[in-house]
Amino acid sequence: MMMLAALQMQSACGDVAANLDRLARAAKDAASKEATLLMTPELGLTGYGAGDTIRDLAEPVDGPIGKRLARISGETGIALIAGFAERDGDVVYNSAIYVDGDAPPTVYRKSHLYGDYERSLFTPETPSTKLFVHRGVTCGMLICYDVEFPENVRRLALAGAEAVLVPTALPAGWSGTFITDHMIQTRAFENQVFVAYINHCGSDPLFSFAGLSRIASPDGQVLAKGDASHETLMFADINPASFAISRLENTYLGDLNRA
Repeated sequence: MMMLAALQMQSACGDVAANLDRLARAAKDAASKEATLLMTPELGLTGYGAGDTIRDLAEPVDGPIGKRLARISGETGIALIAGFAERDGDVVYNSAIYVDGDAPPTVYRKSHLYGDYERSLFTPETPSTKLFVHRGVTCGMLICYDVEFPENVRRLALAGAEAVLVPTALPAGWSGTFITDHMIQTRAFENQVFVAYINHCGSDPLFSFAGLSRIASPDGQVLAKGDASHETLMFADINPASFAISRLENTYLGDLNRA
C-alpha cells in the first residue's frame, strides 16, 4: 500500500529552476501528510508550451535535473515522478522519471507523440514496459496521449502493473473533458488497475490546459480529482488488496485469451 500525492500544477514556462522549487515545496507538503510518492504533470519541469526552448533545456538522466530531484527526494523522504525533456546524444525524448532518493531512477519515454508540436520537438520511443515497485505496489508509467491507446495500459496490466501513473498535458476542450470524465475510469476498470492522470492547469504562451486531474481505482471510482483551473495537491491511498472483490468479479485479464 502507498499514499499517492499528485500536484495539478501551473508550470513556469521555460523556467526549470522555478518549477523544481515548486515541486520541492509540494514534496515537503505531501511528505508532511504521509504520502510516499508525488506525481507532477507532463513536461512539468520545462513547461509544456515552451516551444523550441524545450530542446535547449533537455538533459540526460544523470544531469542537474535528475540530481536535484534525487536531493529533494532524499531530503523529504518522498519519491517523485516528474516530466522533463530527456537528451540522449542528439535525440530528445518526452520523458517521465521516477526518483526515490539515491536508488537508480526509472525513466519512461513517451511512445505516442501528439500533433505536429510534439513531433517537431521529440523522438517517439517504441512502446515499452517499464515497471518499478514502490512501497510494495507495482507501478508502470505512460505519458498523456499514450493512455488513449488501450493497448498501452493493457500491456502494463498484463506485465503485472497494479497502478499506471500518467503525467499529462491535456488541453482544454470537449475532448479533454470526455477523457477525464470517462476514459480514465474506463482504463482503470477494464484493466483492474489504479490510473493516476495528472495534468497542468491554467495556460502558457501556447496552450490552455483542462486541469481535471483524476486518480481512478480498479472498480472505476474517482478517488481524487482536480478542478478545471486551480493548482491542487490531491491524495489517494493506492491499496490493491482493497479491490480484490472487484478483480474477482471483473476477470478481464484472466479471460483475455479464453475466447
